Amino acid sequence: MCGIAGFADTVTGGAPPDRGDTDRALLGAMCAVIRHRGPDDEGIRVEPGVGLGMRRLSIIDLATGHQPIANEDGTIWIVFNGEIYNYRSLREQLLAAGHAFTTTTDTEVIVHAYEQWGADAFAHLRGMFGLAIWDRRQQTLWLARDRVGIKPLYYIEQGGRLFFGSELKSLIAAGAVTREIDRFALEHYLAFLYTPADRAILTGVRKLPPGHLLRWSGGRAHVIRYWEPPAAEAASIDDRDAVDLLEDQLQDAVRSHMVSDVPLGAFLSGGLDSSIVVALMARTSDRPVRTFSIGFDEPAYDELEAARLVAGHVGAEHHEFVVRPDALAIVEQIVSHFDEPFADPSAIPTWYVSELARRHVTVVLSGDGGDELFGGYDRYLPHPRVAQFDRLPVPGRHPLAAAAGRWLPRGARGQRFLAHVGRDAAARYVEDVSFFTPADRAALLAPAWQSDEPPPEQRFYDLLERSGHLPFGSRMMRLDFETYLPEDVLTKVDRMSMAHSIESRVPLLDHHVVECALRLPLSAKIRNGQRKRILRQVAARLLPEAVLQKKKQGFGVPLALWFRGRLREAFTDVLQSSRTRQRGYFDPREVGRLLEEHLAGRRDHDWRLWQLLMFELWHRAYVDAPAHDTASSGPALVAAPA
Repeated sequence: MCGIAGFADTVTGGAPPDRGDTDRALLGAMCAVIRHRGPDDEGIRVEPGVGLGMRRLSIIDLATGHQPIANEDGTIWIVFNGEIYNYRSLREQLLAAGHAFTTTTDTEVIVHAYEQWGADAFAHLRGMFGLAIWDRRQQTLWLARDRVGIKPLYYIEQGGRLFFGSELKSLIAAGAVTREIDRFALEHYLAFLYTPADRAILTGVRKLPPGHLLRWSGGRAHVIRYWEPPAAEAASIDDRDAVDLLEDQLQDAVRSHMVSDVPLGAFLSGGLDSSIVVALMARTSDRPVRTFSIGFDEPAYDELEAARLVAGHVGAEHHEFVVRPDALAIVEQIVSHFDEPFADPSAIPTWYVSELARRHVTVVLSGDGGDELFGGYDRYLPHPRVAQFDRLPVPGRHPLAAAAGRWLPRGARGQRFLAHVGRDAAARYVEDVSFFTPADRAALLAPAWQSDEPPPEQRFYDLLERSGHLPFGSRMMRLDFETYLPEDVLTKVDRMSMAHSIESRVPLLDHHVVECALRLPLSAKIRNGQRKRILRQVAARLLPEAVLQKKKQGFGVPLALWFRGRLREAFTDVLQSSRTRQRGYFDPREVGRLLEEHLAGRRDHDWRLWQLLMFELWHRAYVDAPAHDTASSGPALVAAPA
């Protein structure tokens, strides 16, 4: 696991420029700010036309895995962040084809795979990756990102160069980024907690989407999709056959993800997904699995008892930590590691469980992806009140509810519910996964900061329409698989684990498991009100009955309690400071209304207030701070004097 960074020049004829020491210093600065991603080693390659840099966290081939790595004649070079789980079988194929290797690392396998198959090589890779390959003969730089989006990759075209990096920090360190806010990205953040799949919060910065390549040649960037999720589902499948198939796929994925030359363990929440991963690890390993769990003082959010049950059942070496309300002390560091505004508060326990695990291991496996692939979220089933409304024997009830929702003033009792049930299924679901709705954003954002592009929700509608041939339950899961999973869940785990120089692997998102899961019919996942049917049947072969019967809690934090408790002042002081109010992004009256209603207990605005707090702290760290301070210092959770 590493962090990568670099640049390529525009070459349209003649020899590319040779800036020598200047480029090496630039590349050194881009790598220095991501040292946490790879504290073990640094490698830099500069030649006319390109600069490639990396920070290495040594996992496989500790002795000879130094990057950048080249092919036999030095015409193809790579820097690589991630792990390739089928590298040994690919190596055998490439040796048989006549390639010569100087290391035993997976990185060198990718170089020779590209040499053998060109851009088709990336479809041969089983794993997680963000990588860059320089082809000197073609004067072409390739960027590639894994199919699901486990590993990140940012880029920007500026001054005739393409700059890239695992984190936005590297682009900022290169001086390639302005501090201008992208209005659409800001609206997307307010709508969904995170910025878009292909854009960043700072104008001009792009993210390479999952399953895509970028070819930089002749001063132009071309983005190409190399993998798409299977479009069709099986009409039906025998339950026993489906469970056997899925169990085999999961066992194979877990076994492949356990390849490591350093200590390895697992995040264990006590939920179904991570428990299955741990049980399969225990079945594979000849020594106790090391497991790591986080809990809270508030019983409604605490899963430590369930985690202990699973750990005891498989004979794990178990470790745990209880997060208390002083967790806000580490928010400064969390903000600095995300580089962009990010408002999923489960980043806090993810930070702590990564910190706990790093004391014992360098690699962890997690259960992320199970909810999106197998139908785990509560929202995949109709809310009882909504279902009750839909059963009312009232002709025209949906248009009548919609009209009433429009007639009632915004914020009036029942207004949101009536507006919601008056919508069609797609609009209801998009609203279910939204935080600030279009009407909310219109009231909150100053006119100058409202985007003139189609609203962020439109992409969600387009994705739902693209899978319109499937049952609506499958369409909801597909939407989450392509949006919430890579842009929220995987972003959170990557940044929080790499903040502690620990590699997190996600066997449920092995592309063989993904393709198997997406081809299963909806009835295998959700039937008669039961979610994750097929995964529960696999779990029944591995885990105690008590784990199967446990109610889903999710990896959340007690934000509402923290907001109203002794952390109340920490939130209100920041959001109501003159420094925050005078920025001009948000209407101070609307922010004040949200705070007043929440603290008085009339409305629950905890997630929206957390979004505003995270944006303000991010702004202090990345927009207010001098360029040389951005990557090294976080914001202070203390308001400036009013």
